[in-house]
Amino acid sequence: MAGDVPNLKEFDQRLRDEASEPTLEVPQGEPTSKTQIIAIYGKGGIGKSFTLANLSHMMAEQGKRVLLIGCDPKSDTTSLLFGGKACPTIIETSTRKKLAGEEVKIGDVCFKRGGVFAMELGGPEVGRGCGGRGIIHGFELLEKLGFHDWDFDYVLLDFLGDVVCGGFGLPIARDMAQKVILVASNDLQSLYVANNVCSAVEYFRKLGGNVGVAGLVINKDDGSGEAAAFAEAVDIPILASIPQDDDLRKKSANYQIVGTAQSQWGQLFAELGDNVAVAPPVRPAPLDQDGLLGLFDASETGGDYVLVPATDTDMRGKNAEPKPSLEVVYDEA
Repeated sequence: MAGDVPNLKEFDQRLRDEASEPTLEVPQGEPTSKTQIIAIYGKGGIGKSFTLANLSHMMAEQGKRVLLIGCDPKSDTTSLLFGGKACPTIIETSTRKKLAGEEVKIGDVCFKRGGVFAMELGGPEVGRGCGGRGIIHGFELLEKLGFHDWDFDYVLLDFLGDVVCGGFGLPIARDMAQKVILVASNDLQSLYVANNVCSAVEYFRKLGGNVGVAGLVINKDDGSGEAAAFAEAVDIPILASIPQDDDLRKKSANYQIVGTAQSQWGQLFAELGDNVAVAPPVRPAPLDQDGLLGLFDASETGGDYVLVPATDTDMRGKNAEPKPSLEVVYDEA
């Protein structure tokens, strides 16, 4: 019977290991790899996958060797590149192969189209694991597959910017990338995420890290100017402005590649590719909350609101009753 009782102590330790943050030592010294490893960050749904799929396709068309790695648990990075078809993720393939007693091979997880090599790290099912630790596990497997020996001009990493845990901050914290590209639009939430990433870059630069921000890609640009004002305020360049256009929206929704010379949008992505290649990693100057709100009209954001402190009586509501005073009051002589 004793053998049927689970070891709760070991189970507890596994849960603690799963929930703990990774160690984030920052290596010193300038990166020396000839491969440019670039991490792209942005708010979920802002258009990172659209931007990266077309950017990577254009770079390959220009004769560059490009590896695109999706690092978002939604696993939507490669869908546009592969015409909507989802490729097996590294995490799910690793789990399946491990149960079968087999080793993961590069052909199980890496696929190609138009000269672009692409793969998805994936993530755990909802409520069944930590997405950040899934990212770490995925990169550990990439190292076993020979990541450091691969011959690419560019490795593009698509990261969700909303999540601020150590796993998603891996490229910045461990100098895995040389530079970061931000994708945002003219809205407060996407610029809030972009500003958070700038804060992370600045934090690790203070610890001796080397990663910098190459610049901002403005997606769905309606010309209102808030994203451009943000770029100027944090002192980073604008790499491209992708207009808010119905043709782009329809082609993206239908998984059509526009980052090609055969497209009317080809020149835009060709210029973005050129800018990404030469943009140096700069140290941004992140804004505080008031500075971020100041980019927008106060009537739209509530930026002119004055905080009103609550009182004890407010908190008690209907339970608020006057308390008898213990103060001694003396009659005047």
